[in-house]
Amino acid sequence: MIIILSPEATENDLQELIGNLKERGYGVHVSKGVEKTIVGAIGAPDEDKAVIAEQIESFRYVERVVPILKPYKLVGREFHPDKTVINAGGVEIGGSKVVVMAGPCCVESEQQTLETAAAVKSAGATILRGGAFKPSTSPYSFQGLGEDGLKILAKAREATGLPFITEVMDARDVELIARYSDILQIGTRNMANFPLLREVGETRKPVMLKRGMSSTIEEWLQAAEYIAGRGNYSIMLCERGIRTFETFTRNTFDISAIPAVGMLSHLPIVADPSHGTGKWQLVSAVSRAAIAAGADALIVEVHPHPEKALKDGAQSLRPDKFQQLMNEVGSVAAAVGRSV
Repeated sequence: MIIILSPEATENDLQELIGNLKERGYGVHVSKGVEKTIVGAIGAPDEDKAVIAEQIESFRYVERVVPILKPYKLVGREFHPDKTVINAGGVEIGGSKVVVMAGPCCVESEQQTLETAAAVKSAGATILRGGAFKPSTSPYSFQGLGEDGLKILAKAREATGLPFITEVMDARDVELIARYSDILQIGTRNMANFPLLREVGETRKPVMLKRGMSSTIEEWLQAAEYIAGRGNYSIMLCERGIRTFETFTRNTFDISAIPAVGMLSHLPIVADPSHGTGKWQLVSAVSRAAIAAGADALIVEVHPHPEKALKDGAQSLRPDKFQQLMNEVGSVAAAVGRSV
């Protein structure tokens, strides 16, 4: 349930309420908005909520108590009515500007990564993407360079000033990757890896949570709840296409998920048109559609030589095509009152 404090409530009142709730054995999460302070009490049994709500509402500084019926609490709009804006390495995600993350699917070499980083920055991207640890359906495919890849990404950040996002696949690697990266990415295959979600929830690094390839929006939001439940509220949700009966595209990009998540959650939403389509020829069109639908960011694969890429060459843009995409999405962003 959520407890909305009156405008006159003081910091001492807030601490008194938190102490009361913790004595009852509830998890407590505080959201301070522009006009309201909201306290989330997690763990109240359904049969006790009515009595507890009546008791809490008797406090002079409590405006009202609202039960949350959805299976996700902390990432829902009820708990945090204002849109969350995340700061990742000095870049704000969720505000008026649409952020573009771009780079290679995976780090193959220092030269390839530095060349791509310079190209995407020149075109207007503000965050570098690149995989140091890569999940592959086939155990014989390229699996990434590991910590050496992280060091290369750190060099690219130093050279360009671009913060970077990279994927973490194993709870045992969270501490290592968090030492290097600015944003932790949870891939589609790990959306339901609950020990991993809890571990990244213990960090205070921004997290981008990709939708599972066969997951509903509610399941996706509940996965985000695992992260928020450990105290990390810097979460982005990434729509990257879902598995359907269609075979022309790699996945089916669910454009309706973008405004739907905007209704249900306060978290920023990222669109991944590269994985969503699997075809570089479709990336720009889906990017434009995603921004028109309300996406806060794009994550796009760019490679200087897609024909030589060790992974996902078919969905990677050459730098000149990425520059063209940036010009096109800028016009759409302006049309909906935003910028790129």
